[in-house]
Amino acid sequence: MQPESLMMSHGYNPSWSQGAIKCPIFQTSTFVFETAEEGKAFFEVAYGLRDQAPNEKLGLIYSRLNNPDLEILEGRLALWDKADDCAVFESGMSAISSVFFEFLSPGDVLLHSGPLYGGTLHFINHILKRFGIDSVSFDAMTDPVELSRKLKKEGKRVGLIYIESPANPTNQLIDIEAYKQVANELTTDEKQVLVVVDNTYMGPLWCHPLAHGADLVIYSATKYIGGHSDVIAGACLGNKELLARLKAFRTFAGNMAGPWTAWLLMRSLETLKIRMEKQAENATIIAKRLANHPKVARVFYLGLLDKEDPQYAIYHRQYSSPGAMLAFNVKGDEPEAFQFLNSTELIKLAVSLGSTESLGEHPATMTHADVSAEDKLRLHIGSSLVRLSIGVENVEDLWYDIDQALNHISD
Repeated sequence: MQPESLMMSHGYNPSWSQGAIKCPIFQTSTFVFETAEEGKAFFEVAYGLRDQAPNEKLGLIYSRLNNPDLEILEGRLALWDKADDCAVFESGMSAISSVFFEFLSPGDVLLHSGPLYGGTLHFINHILKRFGIDSVSFDAMTDPVELSRKLKKEGKRVGLIYIESPANPTNQLIDIEAYKQVANELTTDEKQVLVVVDNTYMGPLWCHPLAHGADLVIYSATKYIGGHSDVIAGACLGNKELLARLKAFRTFAGNMAGPWTAWLLMRSLETLKIRMEKQAENATIIAKRLANHPKVARVFYLGLLDKEDPQYAIYHRQYSSPGAMLAFNVKGDEPEAFQFLNSTELIKLAVSLGSTESLGEHPATMTHADVSAEDKLRLHIGSSLVRLSIGVENVEDLWYDIDQALNHISD
């Protein structure tokens, strides 16, 4: 069966909970052992003192380690990306920072794409540096072969390649397979270089980075997975070995998602596919109309890529949809962009993305405020740029709102 069908019941049996058709919220901190011997066995495996024996069934210990809601959610999320395992965290940044801390060491270099979500970039530039971890950035125009040669020549010890594709907010694409090859070339006997992809913009529906060579895929589950602007969470998926390490870190960092968060995400997964399909359908219509609007200078949307554009080949290979995120430059500057944002009525002025309601924001002064002026210029995050997350509203109502807001811009 397809994931959208399995989201209703995978990993849960109503007979476990008085016949309840939906998994209950297991609001408990600890779990009772049948015997002391059983408790001993559970802890031995949980703390890595021994491997789990064949056919050995493990139970629950404490909600910081595992919880029924969390385990069922992780099993369902893993289906979309065909991953061995999944770890869910209480925020997207919690998932990202946990991956950095578990798989990077002092003296390592983090190789990352740009632009990145502002929170991720701030963590790289201001937190990781305090732990002796430096970074090198690249973008869609960088030649991965030349970059690999340069890093080898300089003797940099790359520990991780971190990719955000499509890039937030400009939808620039990075070739995952090409950077997996870079990771292989930079891997040594002492250090395997992992490729980690933040797939938040595409959600678990429109791209599956693990199938293109990524070792780990990360989501801000707040966005499309949650989809209702009422929960904050993050997720990381990959093979069992890497996820075992990450879950061990999560146990002692204590940044796992709680049962209420897990329950809300299970609810949302049931409608993930139909929500995202409607959002992409709306976004395609809106992007095409924006491209022809007299108050718009340029539109950044994957569905508008020309077949002659080198980015098109990556798009065609890695993605099954252009998605529901778009950005555009108004004709003018910051005052004109603000005029547009201050004039929308149906579309709300707020950061975040992927929810049922449409949202608009100004990346240069909001989500990407911490990006240097030089990098903003290089990465096309200008003061006239507006980002839209398209929701599930009636598309004609959305267009009416966008059109009237654009017409508020002074000539």
